[in-house]
Amino acid sequence: MTPSTAWPVPFILGPQNLAIDSVVAFVVSVLLTCMVNAEAQAFAGTFLGDSRVDAKDRFNFNAFLHVGILGSICYLVGGFGWPRAMDLDRSKFAHPRLYMVIARFIGPIANLLLAGIAGSLVGVMKSWEWDPRVFLMVLGVNITTAVYNLIPLPPLAMGALVCELIPGDDAKTRALFLQAGPFLVLALALLDRFTPHGVVSPYLNPLVKTIYTFFAGA
Repeated sequence: MTPSTAWPVPFILGPQNLAIDSVVAFVVSVLLTCMVNAEAQAFAGTFLGDSRVDAKDRFNFNAFLHVGILGSICYLVGGFGWPRAMDLDRSKFAHPRLYMVIARFIGPIANLLLAGIAGSLVGVMKSWEWDPRVFLMVLGVNITTAVYNLIPLPPLAMGALVCELIPGDDAKTRALFLQAGPFLVLALALLDRFTPHGVVSPYLNPLVKTIYTFFAGA
């Protein structure tokens, strides 16, 4: 079994891969992915001016506190998802629109960094002839999450950019977009899963596989 074929990429749970090792590796990878994404946003928000000493959701490396219901369902359905929303106070930013976008995009960037670390560990384990399957799963889930953040719907990073492009005096439209976004993303994942040719996966999965192959060294 070569590293590039140890798991399907993107990995999606289904009847064909419900072995206990694949399920456990996937769940652990999702927890790590959500924690790193959320904590990176928290760090960026704090660095850019939204400092909160008493915030319970910041700098808390309990991965279960960063997992949300809809985001978790999306991981099960589509192989990608998002962490529980990290609260950012835009009023504390010197440049609210720009800093909000930066903070949101730091999440998927951190996922790519974690994927790079996992890829390095895969290389080390391959050189020692150890089985790197778990780290390959961490690698695949983080890359999939990062790439699928290009979907222009909140709570994904590109959706944050779209929200900030809505005129400032149209707060109702922005609020509606933010509320509906997670349900729209989940609906998109369901459509992509159960339609013959997919909706977004034909465009994003080649990028996922290219980055995965690069990091895995396969």
